[in-house]
Amino acid sequence: MKRSKKHLINCFLTLPLIMGLVLIGCRNKGQKPQEAMKGPELLQNSLTELEKEQGWELLFDGKSFNGWRGLGRKDVQTQLWKIEDGAIRKLNSGEVPSMPDGQPLEGGDLMTVDTFDNYELYFEWKILKAGNTGLKYNVSEEMSQKYGSLYSALGFEYQLLDDSDTLYAGKLKPSQYTGSLYDMIAADNADVRPAGMYNSSRIVVNDKNVEHWLNGKKVVEYEFGSRYLDSLYQKSKYVDYPGFLEKRTGHIVLQNHKDDAWFRNIKIRKIKSGS
Repeated sequence: MKRSKKHLINCFLTLPLIMGLVLIGCRNKGQKPQEAMKGPELLQNSLTELEKEQGWELLFDGKSFNGWRGLGRKDVQTQLWKIEDGAIRKLNSGEVPSMPDGQPLEGGDLMTVDTFDNYELYFEWKILKAGNTGLKYNVSEEMSQKYGSLYSALGFEYQLLDDSDTLYAGKLKPSQYTGSLYDMIAADNADVRPAGMYNSSRIVVNDKNVEHWLNGKKVVEYEFGSRYLDSLYQKSKYVDYPGFLEKRTGHIVLQNHKDDAWFRNIKIRKIKSGS
C-alpha cells in the first residue's frame, strides 16, 4: 500500500512518544507504590545506634506503660489511657466509661515514674480538630497534691493546641498557644502542623537555661531565677503556689484533658550539669 508523505512524518513523530510510554510502563510495573516506600513503622519508639551512643533512653517502648503511672496513683488508669498503633493515646472524655453508679470517672494525669533534672526531651504528638492538651515538666507530685488536686499536675506546661481552629484563633492569650510556656511565655514563630498530623517537640533543660522547640524551630527560651520569668509568673495563674518557679528534679507528665491526644517516640537524654 502506498503511504502519503504526511502519514510517514506523523508516524515518525509519534514513535518516540510510544517508546517513552512503554519504558514508563515497564519501570512502574517493577516499582513499589510511593506509599509503600515510606519509612518503616519499626523505626517508631526505638533508638538508633548513634542515639544510644549519645545517651538517649526511651521513656515509652511503644507496647506498654512501663515507667509510667498515674499521678497520685500506683498504676495507670487504662480507662483513660490506651496504647494504640505504637502511641500513648489519651481518650476523649466521651469515650471514658462511667462508674458503676453512673457517675463520671475521676481522671488523672499520666507521669513518668522517674524524675529528671538536666535533660533533653524529645516527643511527637498529634491532636484532632480543636484539640487541646499539654506536656508538663518540672513537676513535683507533692506540690501538685498540696496546691492542686490529688491526680493533676502543677508544673511548667508545654502547650499543645490546634492553634488555627476558630475555637481558639485570636481568642487566647499569646502564651496559651502551641509551644508556649503556658500562661507565661508565648512561643515565637511556632509552625504547627494541621490537626491529625504528628508534630515533633523538644524541651531542653540545661542548668538554669530552658528551651522549647517545635518542628525543628526554637520557639521559647528562658532562665530559671531570672527577673523576666518572675515578672511573668507574677501575672500568671500560678502566682499563688509557693515554690512553683523553683527548678527541681521533677516528673514529666502527659495532661489528662478532655480531648483526644497521641504521644509517641518519647525519649530523653540526660545532660551533665555545666555541659
